[in-house]
Amino acid sequence: MAPKLYPRTTLALLTAINLINYIDRSVLFAVQPLVQQEFHQSDRTFGFLTSAFFLAYMCFAPIAGMLGDRYARRMIVVIGIAVWSGATLLTAVTYDFSTLLVRHAIVGIGEASYATIAPALIADLFPEHKRGRMLSVFYLAIPVGTAAGYILGGYLGHLYGWRTPFYVAAAPGFLLAGLMAMVPEPERGGTDHLAATAERDTIVGVLLHNPAFWTASLGMAMMTFALGGMQVWMPTFLSRMRGIPLDRANLIFGATVAFNGVVATMAGGWLGDRLLRRTYTAYYLVSAVGMAAALPLMLGAIYLTGRTMFPSIIVAEFFLLLNTGPLNAAVVNSVGAHVRSSAIALNLIVIHILGDVPSPPLIGWISDKTNLQTGFLAGVLAIGLSAAILFAGMRYAPKLRPEQVLANQSGTGH
Repeated sequence: MAPKLYPRTTLALLTAINLINYIDRSVLFAVQPLVQQEFHQSDRTFGFLTSAFFLAYMCFAPIAGMLGDRYARRMIVVIGIAVWSGATLLTAVTYDFSTLLVRHAIVGIGEASYATIAPALIADLFPEHKRGRMLSVFYLAIPVGTAAGYILGGYLGHLYGWRTPFYVAAAPGFLLAGLMAMVPEPERGGTDHLAATAERDTIVGVLLHNPAFWTASLGMAMMTFALGGMQVWMPTFLSRMRGIPLDRANLIFGATVAFNGVVATMAGGWLGDRLLRRTYTAYYLVSAVGMAAALPLMLGAIYLTGRTMFPSIIVAEFFLLLNTGPLNAAVVNSVGAHVRSSAIALNLIVIHILGDVPSPPLIGWISDKTNLQTGFLAGVLAIGLSAAILFAGMRYAPKLRPEQVLANQSGTGH
Protein backbone atom coordinates (compact mmCIF):
# COMPACT_ATOMS: atom_id res chain seq x y z
CA MET A 1 0.00 0.00 0.00
CA ALA A 2 1.46 3.40 -1.02
CA PRO A 3 2.85 5.33 2.01
CA LYS A 4 0.68 8.42 1.39
CA LEU A 5 -2.47 6.34 0.94
CA TYR A 6 -1.85 3.89 3.77
CA PRO A 7 -2.89 6.05 6.77
CA ARG A 8 -6.02 7.40 5.08
CA THR A 9 -7.07 4.06 3.57
CA THR A 10 -6.67 2.35 6.93
CA LEU A 11 -8.63 5.15 8.63
CA ALA A 12 -11.42 4.73 6.05
CA LEU A 13 -11.61 0.98 6.71
CA LEU A 14 -11.58 1.43 10.49
CA THR A 15 -14.34 4.03 10.16
CA ALA A 16 -16.45 1.70 7.99
CA ILE A 17 -16.08 -1.05 10.61
CA ASN A 18 -17.08 1.40 13.34
CA LEU A 19 -20.14 2.37 11.28
CA ILE A 20 -21.30 -1.26 11.17
CA ASN A 21 -20.46 -1.54 14.87
CA TYR A 22 -22.96 1.19 15.75
CA ILE A 23 -25.61 0.04 13.27
CA ASP A 24 -25.55 -3.39 14.91
CA ARG A 25 -25.68 -1.81 18.37
CA SER A 26 -28.60 0.56 17.73
CA VAL A 27 -30.94 -1.59 15.63
CA LEU A 28 -32.34 -3.01 18.87
CA PHE A 29 -33.23 0.47 20.16
CA ALA A 30 -35.26 1.16 17.01
CA VAL A 31 -37.41 -1.95 17.44
CA GLN A 32 -37.44 -1.91 21.24
CA PRO A 33 -41.20 -1.20 21.66
CA LEU A 34 -41.97 -4.09 19.27
CA VAL A 35 -39.72 -6.45 21.25
CA GLN A 36 -41.31 -5.25 24.50
CA GLN A 37 -44.74 -6.15 23.13
CA GLU A 38 -43.59 -9.70 22.40
CA PHE A 39 -41.60 -10.33 25.59
CA HIS A 40 -43.83 -8.32 27.99
CA GLN A 41 -41.07 -6.59 29.97
CA SER A 42 -41.02 -3.20 31.78
CA ASP A 43 -39.00 -0.13 30.80
CA ARG A 44 -36.62 -0.79 33.69
CA THR A 45 -36.00 -4.39 32.59
CA PHE A 46 -35.33 -3.34 29.00
CA GLY A 47 -32.91 -0.73 30.26
CA PHE A 48 -30.83 -3.62 31.62
CA LEU A 49 -30.25 -4.91 28.08
CA THR A 50 -27.92 -1.97 27.57
CA SER A 51 -26.38 -2.54 30.99
CA ALA A 52 -25.66 -6.21 30.13
CA PHE A 53 -24.02 -5.13 26.89
CA PHE A 54 -21.72 -2.66 28.62
CA LEU A 55 -20.92 -4.89 31.59
CA ALA A 56 -19.63 -7.55 29.19
CA TYR A 57 -17.93 -4.83 27.18
CA MET A 58 -16.15 -3.46 30.26
CA CYS A 59 -15.10 -6.87 31.55
CA PHE A 60 -13.44 -7.79 28.26
CA ALA A 61 -11.97 -4.37 27.44
CA PRO A 62 -8.93 -4.68 29.80
CA ILE A 63 -8.09 -8.08 28.32
CA ALA A 64 -8.27 -6.67 24.79
CA GLY A 65 -6.22 -3.64 25.87
CA MET A 66 -3.43 -5.74 27.36
CA LEU A 67 -3.34 -7.96 24.29
CA GLY A 68 -3.28 -4.89 22.05
CA ASP A 69 -0.27 -3.43 23.88
CA ARG A 70 1.70 -6.67 23.52
CA TYR A 71 0.73 -8.26 20.21
CA ALA A 72 -0.21 -7.33 16.64
CA ARG A 73 -3.58 -5.64 16.87
CA ARG A 74 -5.03 -6.44 13.45
CA MET A 75 -6.16 -10.02 14.12
CA ILE A 76 -7.61 -9.13 17.55
CA VAL A 77 -9.83 -6.66 15.72
CA VAL A 78 -10.79 -9.23 13.05
CA ILE A 79 -11.88 -11.78 15.66
CA GLY A 80 -13.92 -9.14 17.50
CA ILE A 81 -15.79 -8.16 14.34
CA ALA A 82 -16.68 -11.80 13.64
CA VAL A 83 -17.96 -12.30 17.20
CA TRP A 84 -20.27 -9.27 17.29
CA SER A 85 -21.56 -9.85 13.72
CA GLY A 86 -22.36 -13.48 14.54
CA ALA A 87 -24.22 -12.49 17.69
CA THR A 88 -26.19 -9.85 15.76
CA LEU A 89 -27.20 -12.47 13.20
CA LEU A 90 -28.36 -14.86 15.94
CA THR A 91 -30.68 -12.19 17.37
CA ALA A 92 -33.05 -12.85 14.50
CA VAL A 93 -33.74 -16.35 15.90
CA THR A 94 -34.13 -15.28 19.53
CA TYR A 95 -37.51 -16.06 21.12
CA ASP A 96 -37.17 -15.24 24.82
CA PHE A 97 -35.83 -12.31 26.83
CA SER A 98 -33.08 -14.28 28.64
CA THR A 99 -31.53 -15.34 25.33
CA LEU A 100 -31.76 -11.76 24.07
CA LEU A 101 -29.90 -10.62 27.19
CA VAL A 102 -27.09 -13.16 26.62
CA ARG A 103 -26.88 -12.23 22.93
CA HIS A 104 -26.52 -8.54 23.77
CA ALA A 105 -23.68 -9.36 26.18
CA ILE A 106 -21.83 -11.34 23.47
CA VAL A 107 -22.09 -8.35 21.12
CA GLY A 108 -20.42 -6.31 23.87
CA ILE A 109 -17.50 -8.75 24.08
CA GLY A 110 -16.91 -8.54 20.32
CA GLU A 111 -17.14 -4.77 20.19
CA ALA A 112 -14.80 -4.29 23.17
CA SER A 113 -11.88 -5.80 21.24
CA TYR A 114 -12.42 -3.22 18.51
CA ALA A 115 -13.13 -0.13 20.59
CA THR A 116 -9.99 -0.50 22.72
CA ILE A 117 -7.61 -1.02 19.82
CA ALA A 118 -8.85 1.08 16.87
CA PRO A 119 -8.08 4.53 18.45
CA ALA A 120 -4.54 3.34 19.28
CA LEU A 121 -4.08 2.24 15.67
CA ILE A 122 -5.22 5.67 14.46
CA ALA A 123 -2.82 7.39 16.89
CA ASP A 124 0.02 5.37 15.31
CA LEU A 125 -1.04 6.58 11.85
CA PHE A 126 -1.23 10.34 12.56
CA PRO A 127 0.71 12.75 14.85
CA GLU A 128 -0.79 14.58 17.85
CA HIS A 129 -1.79 17.75 16.02
CA LYS A 130 -3.94 15.81 13.50
CA ARG A 131 -5.66 13.45 15.90
CA GLY A 132 -8.65 15.68 16.65
CA ARG A 133 -9.67 15.66 12.98
CA MET A 134 -8.76 12.04 12.31
CA LEU A 135 -10.54 10.74 15.40
CA SER A 136 -13.52 12.90 14.40
CA VAL A 137 -13.64 11.04 11.09
CA PHE A 138 -13.47 7.71 12.92
CA TYR A 139 -16.13 8.70 15.45
CA LEU A 140 -18.48 10.00 12.75
CA ALA A 141 -19.51 6.37 12.75
CA ILE A 142 -21.14 6.75 16.18
CA PRO A 143 -23.93 9.16 15.23
CA VAL A 144 -24.17 8.11 11.57
CA GLY A 145 -24.17 4.39 12.43
CA THR A 146 -26.61 4.96 15.28
CA ALA A 147 -28.88 6.96 12.97
CA ALA A 148 -28.65 4.28 10.29
CA GLY A 149 -29.57 1.67 12.90
CA TYR A 150 -32.63 3.66 13.92
CA ILE A 151 -33.70 4.20 10.31
CA LEU A 152 -32.96 0.62 9.21
CA GLY A 153 -34.60 -0.90 12.27
CA GLY A 154 -37.56 1.46 12.22
CA TYR A 155 -38.27 0.92 8.52
CA LEU A 156 -37.72 -2.84 8.25
CA GLY A 157 -39.19 -3.55 11.68
CA HIS A 158 -42.38 -1.67 10.78
CA LEU A 159 -42.77 -3.57 7.48
CA TYR A 160 -41.43 -7.05 8.20
CA GLY A 161 -41.24 -7.47 11.99
CA TRP A 162 -38.46 -6.75 14.45
CA ARG A 163 -36.23 -9.75 13.52
CA THR A 164 -35.60 -8.77 9.88
CA PRO A 165 -33.27 -5.79 10.57
CA PHE A 166 -30.81 -8.06 12.39
CA TYR A 167 -30.30 -10.22 9.29
CA VAL A 168 -29.50 -7.13 7.21
CA ALA A 169 -27.27 -5.46 9.83
CA ALA A 170 -25.07 -8.50 10.46
CA ALA A 171 -23.87 -9.29 6.93
CA PRO A 172 -21.40 -6.41 6.19
CA GLY A 173 -19.30 -7.12 9.29
CA PHE A 174 -17.98 -10.41 7.90
CA LEU A 175 -16.81 -8.71 4.67
CA LEU A 176 -15.04 -5.92 6.55
CA ALA A 177 -13.34 -8.43 8.84
CA GLY A 178 -11.78 -10.02 5.76
CA LEU A 179 -10.50 -6.66 4.51
CA MET A 180 -9.06 -5.80 7.93
CA ALA A 181 -7.04 -9.02 7.90
CA MET A 182 -5.04 -7.62 4.94
CA VAL A 183 -4.08 -4.27 6.56
CA PRO A 184 -0.40 -3.82 7.62
CA GLU A 185 0.33 -3.20 11.31
CA PRO A 186 1.51 0.41 11.94
CA GLU A 187 4.67 1.12 13.95
CA ARG A 188 3.77 1.52 17.62
CA GLY A 189 4.48 5.13 18.69
CA GLY A 190 5.88 6.03 15.28
CA THR A 191 4.00 9.36 15.06
CA ASP A 192 4.32 10.55 18.71
CA HIS A 193 6.15 13.82 19.46
CA LEU A 194 5.39 14.26 23.17
CA ALA A 195 8.22 13.12 25.42
CA ALA A 196 7.88 9.85 27.35
CA THR A 197 7.19 10.29 31.08
CA ALA A 198 6.35 7.94 33.92
CA GLU A 199 2.82 9.33 34.22
CA ARG A 200 2.14 8.85 30.49
CA ASP A 201 3.98 5.61 29.70
CA THR A 202 3.17 3.25 32.57
CA ILE A 203 -0.21 1.96 33.69
CA VAL A 204 0.64 2.79 37.31
CA GLY A 205 1.46 6.34 36.24
CA VAL A 206 -1.80 6.65 34.31
CA LEU A 207 -3.78 5.29 37.26
CA LEU A 208 -2.18 7.40 39.99
CA HIS A 209 -0.47 10.44 38.48
CA ASN A 210 -2.20 11.47 35.26
CA PRO A 211 -4.90 14.11 35.87
CA ALA A 212 -5.01 14.90 32.13
CA PHE A 213 -6.27 11.38 31.47
CA TRP A 214 -8.67 11.35 34.41
CA THR A 215 -10.35 14.71 33.79
CA ALA A 216 -10.84 13.88 30.10
CA SER A 217 -12.22 10.44 31.03
CA LEU A 218 -14.58 11.68 33.74
CA GLY A 219 -15.83 14.53 31.55
CA MET A 220 -16.44 12.00 28.78
CA ALA A 221 -18.23 9.69 31.23
CA MET A 222 -20.79 12.35 32.07
CA MET A 223 -21.26 13.15 28.39
CA THR A 224 -21.76 9.42 27.75
CA PHE A 225 -24.36 9.25 30.52
CA ALA A 226 -26.41 11.94 28.78
CA LEU A 227 -25.95 10.59 25.25
CA GLY A 228 -26.57 6.99 26.33
CA GLY A 229 -29.89 7.83 27.92
CA MET A 230 -30.90 9.97 24.97
CA GLN A 231 -29.98 7.24 22.49
CA VAL A 232 -32.01 4.54 24.23
CA TRP A 233 -35.09 6.53 25.21
CA MET A 234 -35.57 9.47 22.80
CA PRO A 235 -37.60 7.59 20.12
CA THR A 236 -39.79 6.13 22.88
CA PHE A 237 -40.08 9.62 24.46
CA LEU A 238 -41.21 11.16 21.16
CA SER A 239 -43.71 8.35 20.63
CA ARG A 240 -45.06 8.05 24.18
CA MET A 241 -44.87 11.63 25.46
CA ARG A 242 -45.36 13.63 22.24
CA GLY A 243 -47.70 11.30 20.31
CA ILE A 244 -45.44 10.84 17.27
CA PRO A 245 -45.79 7.43 15.53
CA LEU A 246 -42.83 5.18 16.38
CA ASP A 247 -41.56 4.73 12.80
CA ARG A 248 -41.66 8.51 12.27
CA ALA A 249 -40.01 9.15 15.66
CA ASN A 250 -37.15 6.80 14.70
CA LEU A 251 -36.78 8.51 11.31
CA ILE A 252 -36.76 12.03 12.81
CA PHE A 253 -34.36 11.23 15.63
CA GLY A 254 -32.12 9.17 13.37
CA ALA A 255 -31.94 11.97 10.80
CA THR A 256 -31.06 14.60 13.41
CA VAL A 257 -28.36 12.38 14.91
CA ALA A 258 -26.91 11.71 11.44
CA PHE A 259 -26.87 15.42 10.52
CA ASN A 260 -25.33 16.53 13.79
CA GLY A 261 -22.99 13.57 13.79
CA VAL A 262 -21.39 14.70 10.56
CA VAL A 263 -21.47 18.47 11.09
CA ALA A 264 -20.79 18.71 14.82
CA THR A 265 -18.25 15.89 15.04
CA MET A 266 -16.16 17.24 12.17
CA ALA A 267 -16.50 20.82 13.43
CA GLY A 268 -15.27 19.81 16.88
CA GLY A 269 -12.24 17.97 15.52
CA TRP A 270 -11.30 20.81 13.18
CA LEU A 271 -11.79 23.44 15.89
CA GLY A 272 -9.74 21.50 18.44
CA ASP A 273 -6.81 21.01 16.02
CA ARG A 274 -7.00 24.65 14.93
CA LEU A 275 -6.95 26.01 18.48
CA LEU A 276 -4.07 23.67 19.37
CA ARG A 277 -1.85 26.07 17.42
CA ARG A 278 -2.64 28.71 20.05
CA THR A 279 -3.08 26.79 23.30
CA TYR A 280 -2.27 23.30 24.56
CA THR A 281 -5.64 23.31 26.40
CA ALA A 282 -7.58 23.36 23.11
CA TYR A 283 -9.18 19.89 23.26
CA TYR A 284 -10.41 20.42 26.85
CA LEU A 285 -11.58 23.97 26.14
CA VAL A 286 -13.69 23.05 23.09
CA SER A 287 -15.30 20.17 24.98
CA ALA A 288 -16.02 22.19 28.14
CA VAL A 289 -17.66 25.02 26.20
CA GLY A 290 -19.70 22.52 24.16
CA MET A 291 -21.07 20.84 27.27
CA ALA A 292 -21.88 24.16 28.93
CA ALA A 293 -23.81 25.27 25.83
CA ALA A 294 -25.73 21.96 25.70
CA LEU A 295 -27.07 22.30 29.26
CA PRO A 296 -29.95 24.79 28.73
CA LEU A 297 -30.70 23.38 25.30
CA MET A 298 -31.25 19.88 26.68
CA LEU A 299 -33.74 21.28 29.17
CA GLY A 300 -35.59 22.85 26.25
CA ALA A 301 -35.51 19.57 24.33
CA ILE A 302 -37.45 17.72 27.03
CA TYR A 303 -39.84 20.47 28.19
CA LEU A 304 -40.70 22.39 25.03
CA THR A 305 -43.43 21.17 22.69
CA GLY A 306 -44.58 21.93 19.17
CA ARG A 307 -42.29 23.76 16.76
CA THR A 308 -39.77 24.76 19.40
CA MET A 309 -39.06 21.18 20.57
CA PHE A 310 -37.18 19.89 17.52
CA PRO A 311 -34.80 22.88 17.18
CA SER A 312 -33.86 22.40 20.85
CA ILE A 313 -33.18 18.69 20.30
CA ILE A 314 -31.09 19.39 17.20
CA VAL A 315 -28.93 22.13 18.74
CA ALA A 316 -28.50 20.24 22.03
CA GLU A 317 -27.26 17.24 20.06
CA PHE A 318 -24.92 19.49 18.11
CA PHE A 319 -23.12 20.75 21.21
CA LEU A 320 -22.98 17.28 22.77
CA LEU A 321 -21.48 15.73 19.62
CA LEU A 322 -19.09 18.66 19.10
CA ASN A 323 -16.92 17.10 21.82
CA THR A 324 -16.37 13.69 20.23
CA GLY A 325 -13.11 14.37 18.38
CA PRO A 326 -11.49 16.73 20.90
CA LEU A 327 -12.26 14.56 23.94
CA ASN A 328 -10.97 11.38 22.34
CA ALA A 329 -7.86 13.20 21.12
CA ALA A 330 -7.33 14.47 24.69
CA VAL A 331 -7.46 10.90 26.02
CA VAL A 332 -5.15 9.50 23.32
CA ASN A 333 -2.60 12.33 23.73
CA SER A 334 -2.58 12.04 27.52
CA VAL A 335 -0.87 8.61 27.43
CA GLY A 336 2.14 7.05 25.70
CA ALA A 337 2.03 4.63 22.76
CA HIS A 338 3.12 1.52 24.66
CA VAL A 339 0.24 1.63 27.15
CA ARG A 340 -2.31 3.32 24.88
CA SER A 341 -4.59 0.34 24.25
CA SER A 342 -4.68 -0.48 27.98
CA ALA A 343 -5.35 3.18 28.84
CA ILE A 344 -8.16 3.32 26.27
CA ALA A 345 -9.61 0.17 27.85
CA LEU A 346 -9.48 1.90 31.25
CA ASN A 347 -11.15 4.96 29.73
CA LEU A 348 -13.89 2.76 28.27
CA ILE A 349 -14.52 1.16 31.66
CA VAL A 350 -14.79 4.58 33.31
CA ILE A 351 -17.07 6.16 30.72
CA HIS A 352 -19.41 3.19 30.59
CA ILE A 353 -19.59 2.26 34.27
CA LEU A 354 -20.37 5.91 35.09
CA GLY A 355 -22.14 6.66 31.81
CA ASP A 356 -24.37 4.49 29.65
CA VAL A 357 -24.43 1.45 31.92
CA PRO A 358 -26.44 3.19 34.67
CA SER A 359 -28.25 5.83 32.60
CA PRO A 360 -30.78 3.71 30.61
CA PRO A 361 -32.07 1.70 33.61
CA LEU A 362 -31.99 4.79 35.85
CA ILE A 363 -34.00 6.81 33.33
CA GLY A 364 -36.29 3.77 32.87
CA TRP A 365 -36.74 3.45 36.65
CA ILE A 366 -37.59 7.15 36.99
CA SER A 367 -39.96 6.75 34.03
CA ASP A 368 -41.73 3.84 35.71
CA LYS A 369 -42.18 5.99 38.86
CA THR A 370 -43.04 9.27 37.07
CA ASN A 371 -42.53 9.73 33.31
CA LEU A 372 -39.75 9.87 30.70
CA GLN A 373 -39.65 13.67 30.76
CA THR A 374 -38.62 13.60 34.41
CA GLY A 375 -36.24 10.72 33.73
CA PHE A 376 -34.24 12.81 31.26
CA LEU A 377 -33.35 15.29 34.03
CA ALA A 378 -30.65 12.82 35.14
CA GLY A 379 -28.96 13.44 31.78
CA VAL A 380 -29.18 17.21 32.21
CA LEU A 381 -27.37 16.96 35.55
CA ALA A 382 -24.64 14.84 33.92
CA ILE A 383 -24.10 17.49 31.23
CA GLY A 384 -23.48 20.14 33.89
CA LEU A 385 -21.00 17.90 35.72
CA SER A 386 -19.14 17.20 32.47
CA ALA A 387 -18.67 20.90 31.75
CA ALA A 388 -17.34 21.57 35.26
CA ILE A 389 -14.85 18.66 35.11
CA LEU A 390 -13.53 19.66 31.69
CA PHE A 391 -13.05 23.31 32.63
CA ALA A 392 -11.03 22.08 35.63
CA GLY A 393 -9.07 19.69 33.38
CA MET A 394 -7.69 22.44 31.14
CA ARG A 395 -4.78 23.03 33.52
CA TYR A 396 -3.60 19.42 33.14
CA ALA A 397 -3.60 19.16 29.33
CA PRO A 398 -0.36 17.72 27.81
CA LYS A 399 1.88 20.64 26.95
CA LEU A 400 2.26 20.22 23.21
CA ARG A 401 3.63 23.69 22.42
CA PRO A 402 2.06 25.75 19.59
CA GLU A 403 5.45 26.16 17.87
CA GLN A 404 5.88 22.36 18.01
CA VAL A 405 2.50 21.90 16.36
CA LEU A 406 3.43 24.31 13.58
CA ALA A 407 6.79 22.63 13.12
CA ASN A 408 5.14 19.21 12.89
CA GLN A 409 2.63 20.51 10.35
CA SER A 410 5.42 21.74 8.09
CA GLY A 411 7.51 18.59 8.59
CA THR A 412 7.49 15.23 6.91
CA GLY A 413 5.04 13.36 9.16
CA HIS A 414 2.01 11.44 7.90
